[in-house]
Amino acid sequence: MKKDLEKVIDIPEGIQARIDGGFINLKGPLGEDKRKIKLDGIKISFEDKKIILKKGKANKKDKKLMNSLASHIANLIKGVQKKYEYVLEICSVHFPMNVKAEKDKLVIKNFLGERKEKTIDIMPEIEIEVKGNHVYVRSINKEKAGLQASIIEKISRIVEKDRRVFQDGIWIVKKEKGRHDGN
Repeated sequence: MKKDLEKVIDIPEGIQARIDGGFINLKGPLGEDKRKIKLDGIKISFEDKKIILKKGKANKKDKKLMNSLASHIANLIKGVQKKYEYVLEICSVHFPMNVKAEKDKLVIKNFLGERKEKTIDIMPEIEIEVKGNHVYVRSINKEKAGLQASIIEKISRIVEKDRRVFQDGIWIVKKEKGRHDGN
């Protein structure tokens, strides 16, 4: 059954939003972020500090697309207000592992006693901080922060050894949760 759908997203004070050729740009106190959007007949309008998404005679696929688009926009709004943070824990049971963040690289030394160091390129717009046994990955873009954290976790993954015995690595222990509207 086809219905007319409408989704309203509030824009908080101090945030500017605009659409430029298939991209939605949001500018806030922490910077500017943009995302390519796929409209497929969904109309976007700006009225009184609100973003309104509309689709006439929408089916299930259109509803899913509209909800996804609303979630992405809400994540952009949240990101330009407060940075997304992923916390990773350094676990070195067998060999003391050294991890340090340089300008544009994260360097892991003595992983499982290996002499060769592992290096990871840090993506633009990502801040990495190493404090004690924790690595903090921060960014205004949720997807980039999550991707960088997963790359760090993947490069320190142990293969061809018993994971119950060799628990060394860098593991994600805390990340952002939940949806934009709490439903």
